[in-house]
Amino acid sequence: MKPTESASSLQVPKKTQPEEYDLVILGDGTGSTLAAWTFAGEGKRVAVVERKFIGGSCPNIIIDSAKIATYFRGAERGGIAKPGSAIDMPAVLARKRRMVWGLNEMYLENFKNSGAELIFGVGRFIGPGTLEVTLPDGARRQLRGANVIISTGTHAVVEPVPGIADAQPLTHVEALELDEVPEHLVVIGGGYVGLELAQAIRRFGSKVTVIERMDRLLPREDDDVAEAVASLFHDERIEVLLNATVKRISGKSGQSVKAVLEQNGAEKALEGSHLLVATGRTPNTQGIGLELAGVEVTDRGYIKVNERLQTTAPGVWAIGEVAGSPQFTHISIDDFRVVRDNLTGGNHITTGRQVPFCLFTDPEFARVGLSEQDAKAQGIAYRRFKIPMKSVLRAHALTETRGFLKAIVEIERDRILGFTAFATGAGEVMSAVQIAMIAELPYTALRDAVMTHPTLVEGLIPLFSSAASTHKVVETRRAQISAA
Repeated sequence: MKPTESASSLQVPKKTQPEEYDLVILGDGTGSTLAAWTFAGEGKRVAVVERKFIGGSCPNIIIDSAKIATYFRGAERGGIAKPGSAIDMPAVLARKRRMVWGLNEMYLENFKNSGAELIFGVGRFIGPGTLEVTLPDGARRQLRGANVIISTGTHAVVEPVPGIADAQPLTHVEALELDEVPEHLVVIGGGYVGLELAQAIRRFGSKVTVIERMDRLLPREDDDVAEAVASLFHDERIEVLLNATVKRISGKSGQSVKAVLEQNGAEKALEGSHLLVATGRTPNTQGIGLELAGVEVTDRGYIKVNERLQTTAPGVWAIGEVAGSPQFTHISIDDFRVVRDNLTGGNHITTGRQVPFCLFTDPEFARVGLSEQDAKAQGIAYRRFKIPMKSVLRAHALTETRGFLKAIVEIERDRILGFTAFATGAGEVMSAVQIAMIAELPYTALRDAVMTHPTLVEGLIPLFSSAASTHKVVETRRAQISAA
């Protein structure tokens, strides 16, 4: 110490003390937002850390605009003189942005009313239950939660195909921001996102080609579903290349792109104006300090959770897609309920829950419970009920008779094991069956119900009144395993 200095004059850096919260949430997904509003509304001190966006990127507003365009083009079938049908993509985009803006305003109002603190910044763990947040201005805050929920979601996978990064392809996020109709959209991937956007963009007037590496679309679904979707795309002149693998890409999306494919052992080239990558999603778990918090991940990078959605770190939970849950908003909401109940002394688990889903093509594909493929794989004998939508009177009134309704029912009892619909309004009809499944009602309760005429749900009466085909199982899965 210099003679002129005193101990009191030395500047000792102050150690930053974390701000204490009852609950800290990393990531503003649907389920985590509900958690924030709920616990803050009960008087808990809650903070939510989000990088940039509030809410999700649901494409349904774009899909609806595409359906409206189809109505205009088919106006003559309703006896209406055909109006002009030019697509104003900036107007479509403006409509989507208005919806997003309105939802964002509602979200912000709910944060204000509940008392939950929304912090925009980049968050990462620096220790057990403790996060450091880098704010947009570079300042930093440390937050410590008695409990922490991770809800960082997933992002689109862009596979390491030579030239694809330089092509700057669209993901679903950029596709929903298009302000022009692509001349020719090339879609890599025949999953849900790829199929929904392929049909929507086609209906806006674009030429569309879908590249799928499997030998059919929707390979996890029953043959009749895959065939129905393939037939729909054929009729709408959407080119589908199956058994096709992209080997290299050149050019730039939005200008001109060229994809070199290998299909059934032969190489071919495909040129387009825009490139959309829809080959799956990967979890947002990198660079957020999970190892410092004691949170382990699976071999696929998802956060390890048990059936109560607890991670490997005490007091840390994970919900939604980052936890490996099915990638649907309604499952994120149910994940919230699981964590909420467990944080308040309950014992709520995810095991055995129903996972309904809907592919929002037009017509829609919806399913809840077992498919026929599932039942056969599990060695379950069942009765199948199936009718074409032509048997549903409401479908005729709407001139929407494409598709079918199908249900499988347990042989020994009359319990509904699964329901599948490829039809207009399929998601709504499915929900009626799901409620019956939740209540464990026999299929006869729907068969004998008095339903409003004419409605699409009324189609469940002819469905369950139709003659069922019986699928007996010669050798159950359990027997196969025992023999092995």
